[in-house]
Amino acid sequence: MIKELQVTGAFTENTYFYIDDHTKSGFLIDPGAQAGLIYDVIVRNGWTIEKILLTHGHIDHIGAAEVLRERLAAPIYIYPQDAPYLTDPYLNLSGSTGNPITVPHYEELYDGEIIRLKANSGFYLKVIHTPGHTPGSVTYYSPNDRAAFVGDLLYQHGPGLTNFPGGNRRVLEESIINKILTLPDDTLLLSGHASPITVGEERRILL
Repeated sequence: MIKELQVTGAFTENTYFYIDDHTKSGFLIDPGAQAGLIYDVIVRNGWTIEKILLTHGHIDHIGAAEVLRERLAAPIYIYPQDAPYLTDPYLNLSGSTGNPITVPHYEELYDGEIIRLKANSGFYLKVIHTPGHTPGSVTYYSPNDRAAFVGDLLYQHGPGLTNFPGGNRRVLEESIINKILTLPDDTLLLSGHASPITVGEERRILL
């Protein structure tokens, strides 16, 4: 089960719940803001969040992570190259919002790693390092459900932004072409700021 929740803090952003229907356990992806709202949705549905997964370290994707880590007793995970963003308000863009934040508690994950549920080892996401928006941006890919949580790598009609610290347009385009557009055509791309689109549809737009 994939559920999207639009939250608003410094920016409006799509937070995702990836939940196993059988155990009601799962992953929380990019909790960008409104920790109370996110927590209420989890409690109301009776879900257990095992891990908080971040696609990258910008404020609109990490803003509620630390509060929810404490409330849910669920560890936060990020790719090593984006770990500095969690403790630097300049890098994570919160310094310019008037409310600088840091996320001091986190663990690291790596390219190709399989993130499995303890409650159901057959329910998992694969980590794909997709840099460009930030150096440590990742995509979380579910082969079983043909879905990919891409963060800000791309949107419904084109590539993501690269005008923030650590952004690189060439690297971002290589990530999209070599790592995303090579996924099955019916894979649903779930981004931080756009409606879902399939790989096949995105390929026709970009190539």
